[in-house]
Amino acid sequence: MERHRVVVYPPPSEGGGRRVCLDCQDLGIAYDLRDLMEFLRRAGIDPDSIYLDDELFDWRSAGPTIW
Repeated sequence: MERHRVVVYPPPSEGGGRRVCLDCQDLGIAYDLRDLMEFLRRAGIDPDSIYLDDELFDWRSAGPTIW
């Protein structure tokens, strides 16, 4: 199984949301976990194989509960 690296950055503005990058490719701004999972699904990663505490994720500044 290929390993990827997902970086989830801190909220960028008063509008909320967090920029998401996969292997240095910008996927967009996610406003919740559904958005994050959809970005990863579109990138070819099976959402059912994702665990938010996996080393796949680099949660910058805040974990998966902050959007």
